[in-house]
Amino acid sequence: MRYGFVIDQRKCIGCHACTVACKEENHVPVGAFRTWVKYVERGEWPSTRRYFSVLRCNHCESAPCVTICPTRALYTRDDGIVDFDRDRCIGCKACMQGCPYDALYIDPDTNTAAKCHYCAHRVESGLEPACVVVCPEQAIISGDLDDPQSPIARIVAGEQVQVRKAEQGTRPKVFYVGADTAALTPSLQTPEPTYMWAQRPAGEVSLVNMLTALGDKKDDAAGAMARPVYDAPHAVLPWGWKVGAYLWTKSIAAGSLLVAALAVLLGGATGGLPFWPQAPVAPLLALVFLALTTVLLVADLKRPDRFFFLLTKGNPSSWLVIGGWILMAYGALATLWLGAVVTGRTSWLLILALPSGALAAATAGYSAYLFGQAEGRDFWQSPLLLPHLLIAALIGGSASLLLVDAVMGAEVGARADFALVLGTALVLNAIMLLAELGGRHASLDAGRAAKLITRGHFATRFWWGVIAGGTLLPIALIAIGPVAAVPGAVLALVGLWIWEDTWIRAGQSIPLS
Repeated sequence: MRYGFVIDQRKCIGCHACTVACKEENHVPVGAFRTWVKYVERGEWPSTRRYFSVLRCNHCESAPCVTICPTRALYTRDDGIVDFDRDRCIGCKACMQGCPYDALYIDPDTNTAAKCHYCAHRVESGLEPACVVVCPEQAIISGDLDDPQSPIARIVAGEQVQVRKAEQGTRPKVFYVGADTAALTPSLQTPEPTYMWAQRPAGEVSLVNMLTALGDKKDDAAGAMARPVYDAPHAVLPWGWKVGAYLWTKSIAAGSLLVAALAVLLGGATGGLPFWPQAPVAPLLALVFLALTTVLLVADLKRPDRFFFLLTKGNPSSWLVIGGWILMAYGALATLWLGAVVTGRTSWLLILALPSGALAAATAGYSAYLFGQAEGRDFWQSPLLLPHLLIAALIGGSASLLLVDAVMGAEVGARADFALVLGTALVLNAIMLLAELGGRHASLDAGRAAKLITRGHFATRFWWGVIAGGTLLPIALIAIGPVAAVPGAVLALVGLWIWEDTWIRAGQSIPLS
């Protein structure tokens, strides 16, 4: 059994009865929508035509929101309905990033995620979803796609149907008949800052202006591009500065012990240890910034009181959960490293170096797989993300250790070594950034996000803050000598923070619906 929807856009009159019925049946709060009707127009007056699009959760057979949800608050039922349990939700907003269809929202009353759940409570009582019952034109058809005698199965088998974003591989179960392709595809729409009967939220207007300024989408004479003229409000940047800051603090936390572990392994190969790994600096930095990383992660939850659900109700397929276990294991090894140094058992470092280095790399790199599960954001699907995060850890760790070495009056005694690692990492990072932003992109949305960074809204902070101030100038200062490398380390850390924040924001600036 696989429940799904067919929406016959040839019959839809844009009356919003489905939206109203959904809100009444499921007590959806003001400003939030589980199903909504979007109006788009094509052509130029007087040859203009309006199209309607009924949008909602697609109850995907391979639902990214179910995979990324860290507490199994989202799950697929045996009948194919993708349902949710608000009592398990921690409000991490990962499902909003995983969904390519912009179908999830945060309920302001409960601070938990919510979406269309096919009126599962009605289905269990033998009733149809509220939107199906109320539609005056019978434009919404529900039923079992696996039953060849059901009306929905006959329509899907006999009509020319289409789905939204088939390229995502989610296998959606909402099929459209007679829909205009441009009306279902945000990349084929030229966004407008105003609507006919509604005012767009300020955050949406800002994003529209950012995209319009790129100048890469213009209506042609044939009106190939669609213009949205009415839509429901959507969440702008579900992940904000805290997520960018989390990437930055995690880079320092992971990089500090990663550099120390590499030093021990290289020194151990010759039978001795470099002096500085025997100082408590690296594990202390790792633990302090690991604590800051944890604070940022918990603070970004809409339900921080439920953060322990990651451990007690964890979803083993979610990299949010896997990452949590990696962070805890890394913290334990950093504590052992610190204990070995404080108690004078420096021989333990030869034993701890390899597992500590491996867990440091895992701490830095697991976010690549987490963002990979955020399938709604094409820009975050870059195969270069993992090496970028590892290089960022080397930048964060070596720069932080260099600064501590300078503050302690060179007592650590490895400023030149730190400067060498930092300079090398900065060169590699510059190559990685140019490859990621300047190369070919897998999708139009990913390319537009990259253009926002290199030529659009974020260009100033990227070229001056990341490339000039955070990369080229630090490299030049490091080349001068260890003393000049100190301000270079400060600039490198600032540039790294600007990049992480920019990367997070640009990836969420492309509309999903």
